[in-house]
Amino acid sequence: EEQLVESGGGLVEAGGSLRLSCTASGFVADFDDYAMGWFRQTSGEEREGISCISWSGASTHYSESVKDRFTISRDNGANILHLQMTSLKPEDTAKYYCAATPSNGASCSLDGDDFEYWGKGIQVTVSS
Repeated sequence: EEQLVESGGGLVEAGGSLRLSCTASGFVADFDDYAMGWFRQTSGEEREGISCISWSGASTHYSESVKDRFTISRDNGANILHLQMTSLKPEDTAKYYCAATPSNGASCSLDGDDFEYWGKGIQVTVSS
């Protein structure tokens, strides 16, 4: 059974940093057969796609809300996706999800409807 498990969340002060990880297991295809993404959601708000990365890692995209502060990366040999978050703000407080979709394309999408597999999410809280 396909599983995506997020780790690395928690409580941090504004201006601080956190590194989220997402470990994939149980997938029929290899990890590098999937484009990956990070999404977040707060209570009462719509899910926001914040970053994605193509299967090779050559292409990445960021939402305007996190651009220049967050960095997505992947280690295909270890089946792990990362999100390095810096200069965190209270408005970054949310539950963060990683997602995967089969893809051999050159790019990736920030639209959650394009993703097939989802982790259960992990809470990130930024205090002011």
